[in-house]
Amino acid sequence: MRNKAVEQWIEQFNNSFASAESVDLDSLFQKEFFWRDILCISWSLNTFETHQEVLGALKQNKATFPLKIEGYYDVKRADGVVECFLDITNGIGRGKGYVRLKRRKAWTLLTTLEEIRGYEEKLSEKRILGTRHGPHKNRQIWHEVKQAEEQALGVTEQPYCVVVGGGQAGIMLATRLKKLGVSTIVLEKNKRAGDSWRNRYRFLTLHDPIWYDHFPYIPFPDDWPIFTPKNKMGDWLEMYTKVMDLNYWTESRCAKATFDESTQQWEVEVIRKGEKLTLRPTQLVFTTGAYGPPKKIPIKGKKKFKGQIFHSSDYQDGRDFKGKRCVVVGSATSAHDICQDLWECGAKSVTMVQRSSSIIIKSETLLEYGFGELYSEQALKNGVTTDKADLLFASLPYKLVPDAHREVYRQMYEHDKEFYDQLQESGFKFDFGEDGSGLLMRALRTASGYYIDVGASELIIQKKIKLKTGATPERCDEKSLYFDDGSKLAADVIFFAIGYHSMDKVIEKLISKETAEKVGRFWGIGSGIKGDPGPWEGELRNLWKPTKQANLWFHGGNLHLSRFYSKYVALQIKGRMEQLKMKPVMPNKSVNLEGIAEE
Repeated sequence: MRNKAVEQWIEQFNNSFASAESVDLDSLFQKEFFWRDILCISWSLNTFETHQEVLGALKQNKATFPLKIEGYYDVKRADGVVECFLDITNGIGRGKGYVRLKRRKAWTLLTTLEEIRGYEEKLSEKRILGTRHGPHKNRQIWHEVKQAEEQALGVTEQPYCVVVGGGQAGIMLATRLKKLGVSTIVLEKNKRAGDSWRNRYRFLTLHDPIWYDHFPYIPFPDDWPIFTPKNKMGDWLEMYTKVMDLNYWTESRCAKATFDESTQQWEVEVIRKGEKLTLRPTQLVFTTGAYGPPKKIPIKGKKKFKGQIFHSSDYQDGRDFKGKRCVVVGSATSAHDICQDLWECGAKSVTMVQRSSSIIIKSETLLEYGFGELYSEQALKNGVTTDKADLLFASLPYKLVPDAHREVYRQMYEHDKEFYDQLQESGFKFDFGEDGSGLLMRALRTASGYYIDVGASELIIQKKIKLKTGATPERCDEKSLYFDDGSKLAADVIFFAIGYHSMDKVIEKLISKETAEKVGRFWGIGSGIKGDPGPWEGELRNLWKPTKQANLWFHGGNLHLSRFYSKYVALQIKGRMEQLKMKPVMPNKSVNLEGIAEE
């Protein structure tokens, strides 16, 4: 469907970005605008909010020019806003985008680089043969070639990239790198791919839906469960590593990593099946999850306690605690899951200790209000593919998400008012975030403090899971847990679902304290909300983009984030391997604007 306003704006855009000398931002953008760029003009992840920032990125990366919109599709109009998808090319490759126009000027713009010209993935009509036709003496078959590569890589040949962590993030990234021809080794500490899921607690099932969780290149089958059980996910990961021909080293862990400034390479000490060896990659990526090691249990008298004390990361099976008096400290996802499992498995009593308010959303309500338009069976029927949904999801700048989500969560509250009234009557403290913006923003800001209800809340309402609120655990004696208000709970088993340290602790241990301090804080967007101090960055800190340590990367998040951003991490690494003439724009970096046209 053609749209005159869109076409006029595109024409202005193409004329303006034909060269560095013709840039005219004032005619294209609202006074208040947001340009979220993923590699297209900044060779990094940035959300630009001023003309100065955009011009700085363009000054730094003149290889971007000409930047051109080749086409548009799926036009929508609502509340005075016209929006649509864009097909984009720039000086180095092909990309996509999404624009929202107000009064014929851009209010929000998303631009992404999807492939580098000359280094496209060998997909569809570009796919490889898989064999050599014709007669060839001493021909090597596919398996033999793969076997030879596996035997050489890391021994006689060094990989360009080492990925530390073989869960979904590491596997997706390694697959993207494989498609781009980047030699890569994945280090996985467990015996089998997928064990990072299999080894978690028996009760674990994904709380977000299948349409949100697809893998690149191979989506889940149409009969896959809406909520994936952990062992099924583990088997999928194992299958995926095999089908994608990854160089995936099991029973292998990174013991130490050191960066050589003179060679711009890493020296990675690896323990593989008990044997020490050294890898020397150029790029090092940590895909070990959003968190560091578990937090230490902060109570006195642990040795006096005659029962058992665990961190939630050690929890496996509620059947082990049948007939026991169980106390769970914490009120986010792990705490709820553990409490429900303990009750279902016949614990004598289960008490949740809530120290602070949590975001609670009923699963079915979140499916309808939170995922429905983008990630659902109905969305697919409406033509919203996973790729389109991902772009739409990415197109809304983080600064605008709170306002957009407050209304959604107000509707959720009204929809489930009876449920929330009952939850409140039970004594459980809940909220929708400090500013009412809900689960997604809490996840982006702190990665903690929420639960998608799949049953535990009903047990709390029915008093089958008891509540202890308004007090903090302080110490133990032989049989009880004592609190700062003078009260106590008799217990046979105590679980502390109190979270994890930041990723900087991993870097401090495996590289150095200096490197950890240099890289800085991990996760969060600088919103100023509790647990997410400023300054404002507009993007997640240190994820999916260059860090202040050369050739060090972090990739991770849930399945959705791992799928979407793995493409862009892989492209950045490929660009460096091919010595692409692009320079990443770092946050808060001042740039000399000489030579770039002012608005």
